[in-house]
Amino acid sequence: MNTRPTGRRTRAALALTALLGSTALAGLSGPSAAAADGSVSVQYRTSAVGATADQSEPWFKVRNTGSSPVQLSQVKIRYYFKADSPGATYRFACSWAVRGCSGITGTFGTLDRPTATADRYLEIGFTAAAGSLAPGADTGDMQLRFHRSDWQTLRQSDDYSFSGSRTSYADWNKATALLAGATVWGTAPEGNDPTDPTDPTDPPGEGGQTLFDDFDYTSHTDPALAAHGWSVRGNSGGPGVPGATWDPSKVTFSSSGGNSLMNLESSTAGTGASTTHTEVLTRSMKFKNGTYAARVKFSDAPAYGPDGDHVVQTFFTINDLKAPMADDYAEYDFEYLPNGGWGEPSNILYTTSWETYNPDPWQAVNQHSESRRSFNGWHDLVVTIDNNAITYYVDGQHFGTHDAAYLPERPMSINFNQWLIDLDGQTSTTPRAYHQQVDYVLHVKDEVLTPAQVTAKVGELRGAGTSFVDEVPAP
Repeated sequence: MNTRPTGRRTRAALALTALLGSTALAGLSGPSAAAADGSVSVQYRTSAVGATADQSEPWFKVRNTGSSPVQLSQVKIRYYFKADSPGATYRFACSWAVRGCSGITGTFGTLDRPTATADRYLEIGFTAAAGSLAPGADTGDMQLRFHRSDWQTLRQSDDYSFSGSRTSYADWNKATALLAGATVWGTAPEGNDPTDPTDPTDPPGEGGQTLFDDFDYTSHTDPALAAHGWSVRGNSGGPGVPGATWDPSKVTFSSSGGNSLMNLESSTAGTGASTTHTEVLTRSMKFKNGTYAARVKFSDAPAYGPDGDHVVQTFFTINDLKAPMADDYAEYDFEYLPNGGWGEPSNILYTTSWETYNPDPWQAVNQHSESRRSFNGWHDLVVTIDNNAITYYVDGQHFGTHDAAYLPERPMSINFNQWLIDLDGQTSTTPRAYHQQVDYVLHVKDEVLTPAQVTAKVGELRGAGTSFVDEVPAP
């Protein structure tokens, strides 16, 4: 898990290394054909007409061409462009919009099938605050822009969706529009239709496929653990205390109250060499939108030895950072600090949604919620991700909602870990160990469940005698 500054916090970075067209629209040669198949159309113009520019300025209007109202929160527009270099990163901004910039989001993605004129896209979305479009109505002017993160001049003459001659609004089929997940307008660069079923970020299926694990294993070497897709970390590196090791043998399994439990033990005797951390994660990055849930026991006090270490206990999803400030990075965290840390004096629970970061020099783009109180004991943790927001719940209560700007562009892995930020909280050389326990984990693909529905789903699975199931398709 990556742990990095949010607001006033100072965090240490983890470099995670992991695994990472439909032809239906290919024949659409113009706006009239596209409009006949959908209920929205896209108009485009630009105010930055040069072959190169400080920033690209794709301005849009979206029109409802159907006979019933359209909720803008169900609409996505994609503008396709060629990155100036493989490592180039970009930032989005809204200069002005008739409906207000606060209801407009912009995120960047990477095409799986690059062409000579496109290997990235800017995806424009809308929050619920943008409202709806009546039949025949349009959004009015949306004056949007994006630029390189380093503010170097960008070349747009080789961008698929760019046209320097479009200085007034007109229908533009080189931008695509999705309505409720289906492409209803435009033609993407060849082989990159947004709803192409072979797109690894959009695997087939109608949603509802489930991963559930009751963690009924004998040890970290149990063959079933690996067979079920889990990896117990043993490689060195961050986050946490320099010189610490990640010890697979400290991930153990037991039974309590009729439920099987996974236990992560992390320990130290006050030096980097004596410090051990623990982590369990899925080998596959195949989890994206939907519901994630786990029942986790946080601990305020060590299992033995003196208290006071800056320990972090977690449940999170993550994918790999392909380059500093890469715009298709994603991470969604529950992090409990029983003894504080990152400048906090005592216990605090964070939920954090990450867009991207740069490890050196440090730069972070994220949004977080927090609660400064003890969370000692068992807790039901739920996070839901749809096309509009990321929403966190703790013990059935709403904990925080984060904006669409932080939605994932690529699938992720599911992770649990426990580690020490530093050795500043407790200077003793007396051995001590901290425990984090996990009762179960659940993911339901592309479906947003309430905490009550999560509880019912877990009850049904356990009632049927299911200790493990994984229906989620591979990317």
